[in-house]
Amino acid sequence: MNTTRIAALFLVIILNSAAADEFALLKKERIGPLRFDQPAAEAERLITCPVQRGPVELWGADGEYHQTWTAPACGLTLDLSATKPSRSKTLTAITLTRPSSWKTARGIGIGSTEREVVAAYGRDREKETSVPGERLVAGTAYGGLVFTFHQGRVTRIFLGAAAE
Repeated sequence: MNTTRIAALFLVIILNSAAADEFALLKKERIGPLRFDQPAAEAERLITCPVQRGPVELWGADGEYHQTWTAPACGLTLDLSATKPSRSKTLTAITLTRPSSWKTARGIGIGSTEREVVAAYGRDREKETSVPGERLVAGTAYGGLVFTFHQGRVTRIFLGAAAE
């Protein structure tokens, strides 16, 4: 093998490793007991408040069937999806607001300070989409956590893909 092919192979390996890590935070993060790609039946058992289920809708953006679950008393909104309407759904997005007391895997919850978020997630911050005083994106907008701030405090936590 010549050096050009070795260099090309090395570059492909590096790029594939970087792409694989792009969603690492999304895959290992939790909000309370919930996680991305969790089966709906499992998630349902972990929610202690009444859950309202929206209609199942086909999304043109990803070609999957989505359903929104809300539990206002828990400050929780979930997006679930499946490739076919009859298939079991999995969690594709979790949104946390007041009055939730749940926290992320690194201990951040509604009411945490921006400084606490930066200390916990600053090394994972996506600089292009994070705006100090407004939001911090940890991971990427295509898969990660989005913390929304008001007056220096977390008012919303989103886990999932904020962009397509």
